[in-house]
Amino acid sequence: MLPIYNAHTIRQWDNYTLENESISATDLMERAAMRCVQWITENIPAHNNIAIICGNGNNGGDGIAIARLLMHSTYVVKVYIHPNDHKSSENKFQLKQLKAYGFDDTVPLNENDKNPFENTDAIVDCIFGTGLNKAIHGFWENVIECINQSGCKIISIDIPSGLSADPSSDNHPQLQSPIVKANYTLTFQTPKLGMLLAAWGNYCGSINILDIHLSSDFISSHPSDTFFITIDDIKARFKKREKFSHKGIHGHALIVAGNKGQCGASILCSKACMKCGVGLVTLRTFSCCFAPIHSAIPEVMIEDIEDELLKLNRFSAIGIGPATGKAPSQVSLLKTLLTNSQCPMVLDADALTLIAQNPELFIIPRNTIITPHPKEFDRLAGISANAFERLEKARLYSEQKNCVVVLKGAYTAICQPDGKLYFNSTGNPGMATAGSGDVLTGILTALLAQGYTANDAAIVGVYVHGLAGDLAAQQNSQTGLIASDIVDHLSSVFLKLET
Repeated sequence: MLPIYNAHTIRQWDNYTLENESISATDLMERAAMRCVQWITENIPAHNNIAIICGNGNNGGDGIAIARLLMHSTYVVKVYIHPNDHKSSENKFQLKQLKAYGFDDTVPLNENDKNPFENTDAIVDCIFGTGLNKAIHGFWENVIECINQSGCKIISIDIPSGLSADPSSDNHPQLQSPIVKANYTLTFQTPKLGMLLAAWGNYCGSINILDIHLSSDFISSHPSDTFFITIDDIKARFKKREKFSHKGIHGHALIVAGNKGQCGASILCSKACMKCGVGLVTLRTFSCCFAPIHSAIPEVMIEDIEDELLKLNRFSAIGIGPATGKAPSQVSLLKTLLTNSQCPMVLDADALTLIAQNPELFIIPRNTIITPHPKEFDRLAGISANAFERLEKARLYSEQKNCVVVLKGAYTAICQPDGKLYFNSTGNPGMATAGSGDVLTGILTALLAQGYTANDAAIVGVYVHGLAGDLAAQQNSQTGLIASDIVDHLSSVFLKLET
């Protein structure tokens, strides 16, 4: 897991590395600049005109070091600096180094120049780093507006200038306008919280995490409660099948989904469940859905949702909610399941709406996962002013209700009852499509049925869901992606995890 720290702790991490690993601040800046140059040369076409905009602090120093390392490349590089001399010591040192290496294309920025980046292909934003904690006005405000209006590819180093690394409910980006609107953000060591939340994260474009080898010893002495999930975390949790496996030891999942005119939800959910390794799947749905389900997924057993529910002890996990509707009969069914089931559950969609309307229903079985999108969560916990406030409510809700909250969105947040928070690193905007959440419910139910804890099922399931979406987008585009494509690429995900 990559720990996520606030800006103050990140500065402590930098200082700890300097003090304990016999490295100077200049050498650490060089290390960061080299990683940025590596990314630039791999992703920006040769012979492009690159403008590097440098502030007066250490983020500007990063930019000057990047320019020096690009001197003898195929790029045409210009360095833009503030005309005054109020610069950090590292910034001044890097300028001296730049001139000593013969670079003479340093341009003082002119706040009256309305088009300073004409004939520029890419802009590298090195104005402000993670230490900024106030709104920008005056000189740099005009520069940032020019950057955003330039039409160039914009690459922000560590964080888009003007964006807070530490958002809060009273610290919305609109209060800090303007902010650089990056196409790419090259951030060091670990993502910053502000990058992972709606509104704040919209300024970051594609986030690329560059390992600059900050001291790993710092992590053990400064434990975080917030993390970014990596593929290694998933492989460590993933359960491979034993040689003498049989369906009886891989769990029996009950899916309750679908309704008249919405049979697709039951198909997507139960097929995803089946594709994630569970031994048996029983689907309870309305009889009008039987024919299309038999045709689409013959491996799934079907029961009529209107029949009396018997023998709950058959099941090792239950997923309920996709398109089940909100009729009184569904309230009764949900109450029966929550009251009488002894197995873990996944509650989604209409099940969450019914709980929001009937809070007394929410009798949480152990190892329960709920999967609300933002509006569904607002109905459960009250309307939030922004994504940060909603996230804090979700953490508290998870602790109070003793359930895992999977708050869906870009970088889906997984809140656990022990207070820990995990952000997913897979997925793409193409997954914002009808049925995508139904697929996730099936995946999570399958993992619970196979004996994963709710915590591990949520971490693995959300990652698998997102990676299947990424593979589908690579083949079909984000715009053309549909939920069935996610299901179809689950097998490819498990091939990656099994090897």
